[in-house]
Amino acid sequence: MMKVKDAQFFTVVSSFLNVYLVKNRSCSSNTVKSYEDALNLLFTFLEGTKDIPRQRVSWSHFTRQNIQEFVDWLEKVRNCSRQTQLQRLAAIRSFVRYGGIVDLRVIAIQADVERIRYRKPPPALVGYLTKEELSIFLAQPNCKKRTGFRNMVFLVLMYDTAARCQEMLDLRIQDLVLHRTSPCVYFTGKGNKTRVVPILPKTAEHLRSYLKKFHPAENRKRDDYVFYAYGGPQRPMSPDTVAAFVKKYGESARHVCTSIPERVHPHMLRHTRAMHLYQDGVPLAMVSEFLGHAQIETTKIYAHADTEMKRKAIQQAANKLNDTIPDALWNTDDEEMMLKLRGKQQYK
Repeated sequence: MMKVKDAQFFTVVSSFLNVYLVKNRSCSSNTVKSYEDALNLLFTFLEGTKDIPRQRVSWSHFTRQNIQEFVDWLEKVRNCSRQTQLQRLAAIRSFVRYGGIVDLRVIAIQADVERIRYRKPPPALVGYLTKEELSIFLAQPNCKKRTGFRNMVFLVLMYDTAARCQEMLDLRIQDLVLHRTSPCVYFTGKGNKTRVVPILPKTAEHLRSYLKKFHPAENRKRDDYVFYAYGGPQRPMSPDTVAAFVKKYGESARHVCTSIPERVHPHMLRHTRAMHLYQDGVPLAMVSEFLGHAQIETTKIYAHADTEMKRKAIQQAANKLNDTIPDALWNTDDEEMMLKLRGKQQYK
């Protein structure tokens, strides 16, 4: 087995992932994994293109040129979107900044990496379902079957709360408050931040029926996962399972309503709920709080998407109107007509 060339470097890697991000930054396990993935991808790049085994990686390889080539590699070889490339670059920069804190010799490397300039992607239009499309989509699960009923409850709760998929999978029995008067759900989101989300009475009713079926009172434990795998309530359902049944229902719904997007994914339900709230007149600041966004800037994509949707509708209407107007009406060669349009009259 090849020996590690720079043990101190990998000590910094370990403390960054296991101590700094967890204790100092209060990052969730998913966020920590995202940083770890970015570093692993960089090591894979160095090994595959520079012939540098990961055991031999050190601070000397964190050059501006190497990092820039790494970002290009993500695009050309890994087919990563520009947004993903930016996320990986941000993770690498964060790691190098931490390195500068624990080792003064890394500050020069940090300055070099910080000089990398990368064009931010334009704000992407949010994919979402209209209220009619959503109704058709939610009608797809076969509630007569056990898994179909589970999936229906999952999707209804996911839409009602605009929760992220991982937040749904992390839900435990103790996070549900199903009082008749003010039912709500406690979610732990990014950065381990907890938020309380009220739910509709009908959603609470679905959840109570679900608990009776999947979590009988005599066996129910507070720390059981609400949505669990075949192994039992101590094992959460996987994101792949959710993605699979969302895709399946999206495809079947599209046979009923062709305007439904070709690819329906779990996060689209979060976008859908946010768009419906905004279109119903809920202020952006309140939508932002409902979604658990740290900054309202993140929520503005819904206003942008709604504006773009209106612009396209107006443009389509204008195109139809333009097609109904005879070309002869706007004959600029007709001098008398042009004088009348300008409020003038030709006198003879």
